Amino acid sequence: MLIFLFEWLQSMHVKVPTAFTYFSTRMILAAATGLILTIFLGPRFIKKLYELKIGQSIRSQEEVPLLAELHGKKKDTPTMGGILILFAMAISLLFWMDLRNIFTWILFFTTIVLGCLGAMDDYFKLRYKNSKGLKGKTKMLIQVGFSSLVALYLLVPGFHQAVGFGKVLRPPVAKEQIVSEGKKMRVTLSTQEYTKLFYLPFFKGAIFDFPVWFAFCFVVFVITGSSNAVNLTDGLDGLAAGCLVMVSLVLALFAFLSNHIDLARYLNILYIEGSGEIAVYLFALAGAALGFLWYNGYPAQVFMGDTGSLAMGGVLGVSSVLLRREVILAIAGAIFVAEALSVILQVLSYRYRNKKRVFLCAPLHHHFEYLGWPETKVVIRFWIISLLFAMIAVSSLKLQ
Repeated sequence: MLIFLFEWLQSMHVKVPTAFTYFSTRMILAAATGLILTIFLGPRFIKKLYELKIGQSIRSQEEVPLLAELHGKKKDTPTMGGILILFAMAISLLFWMDLRNIFTWILFFTTIVLGCLGAMDDYFKLRYKNSKGLKGKTKMLIQVGFSSLVALYLLVPGFHQAVGFGKVLRPPVAKEQIVSEGKKMRVTLSTQEYTKLFYLPFFKGAIFDFPVWFAFCFVVFVITGSSNAVNLTDGLDGLAAGCLVMVSLVLALFAFLSNHIDLARYLNILYIEGSGEIAVYLFALAGAALGFLWYNGYPAQVFMGDTGSLAMGGVLGVSSVLLRREVILAIAGAIFVAEALSVILQVLSYRYRNKKRVFLCAPLHHHFEYLGWPETKVVIRFWIISLLFAMIAVSSLKLQ
């Protein structure tokens, strides 16, 4: 929104520093906006949650006795703190992103749709006693439905016209560097063409050109899986928020570099026109998550709940799809992947191995609590591992 103001002032011959229109400047300002808003509004927001008696539900003593004992003191801590994070992200978007860019709107709709889904889930948990929220199948159906719409937009020519974007917002284009007869040259790719490409870190160029049907399924899997993986990680004070900061900054770096044709050519990565807007929003996410960590660190004063975790996980998934960096998300978000896999393995083992368990308790962070690790030690060690994998993901820019 402020970009329109700066452009209008410049048209009126008012001197405005051009730095405010740079992606790098807007990234920093978006992060600062998210950080300041969450810290400043945090106390009032938490107080309001206490007044509304929106307390965290704890797994029952019969279901997991030790976990109920360890986390019993958290029972009255308010949840749905994700509303605060998403509000700060939305304000950052309105202030610092270009509303004429299609990436802005895709990320905005991702935040709203998955944020509302998470809020409904949290509401049912709080409204009805002994409720586990929305049914798993219902939640998954909505996530898959939204992910399918994103995949259709990216993969089906003319779909953007059908949903009304065609007259105002045009789909993104990309440019790939190829070698032909010993000469390096850039080939312009349409949205449909570059979405079908699959890239692996540490390898130059695309590894596969997926069929449309496979690319569609892959996009749905990444977005839905990322949303749920972050949701499963949100089980200890500060764990998910700290990991989100690191993963979002890694993807933001790739988005920023992919937006500059010279840097993309030098690093031999895909140039994606306008992807700097993704970097701006991911910096806003990092700033808001860091500000939320001020109150979510041990002992937590508020939890983000499904409202925040489903939405922010979805934003990471959508961003990785738009940047063609799904594997980078898996590497930088190794903690999220491990948490999701631990739940899948536990469920499969329990169901098909005569109720035998792989872990003492799932998700993975609870397994280490059962081993006797204090909560703070689990969180800090998971942060360290997350930072290590974030550095590995960044190193792929040069080691290819």
